[in-house]
Amino acid sequence: MAYAAGEARQDLLATVAEATDALAQALAALGAAYEQLDEQSADRLEERLFRPVQVAYGRAKRTHAGFAERHGLAGASFEPATAGLPSQGVKGFLDRALEAVGEADSILAELQDSMMPVEVGDAELRAGLAEVRELIGGVAAQGREFLRTFGR
Repeated sequence: MAYAAGEARQDLLATVAEATDALAQALAALGAAYEQLDEQSADRLEERLFRPVQVAYGRAKRTHAGFAERHGLAGASFEPATAGLPSQGVKGFLDRALEAVGEADSILAELQDSMMPVEVGDAELRAGLAEVRELIGGVAAQGREFLRTFGR
């Protein structure tokens, strides 16, 4: 039974890392979009999109590290992601960022629905996952709104 619990914890940790990597991709794309915007649009992007994703990324990393430490597992070192070619333009970067945020949210939703976080009995992990999802919950709508009004 201990092996099954240990394996489940390792799988859970890997899944949290996958979602965290998706958030890193989103941050890289948002940063690249920011660099191509005028000051007013950049400030709006930072406030509505970049900041919530940045906070969620930090929370996901802390959740991952805390869970690994509490259960004696090897944590991950999260490397900055690359944004891609500047020729994608602002719209391309924003599309990529929103796709990555959606991927992270889907990964975490599936993990929460699996009941694995409950089965391993880690309340801090469950709280961290819920917080990350709450932080990124409005990003898709904000991103669509930003794209809709971009350039006006």
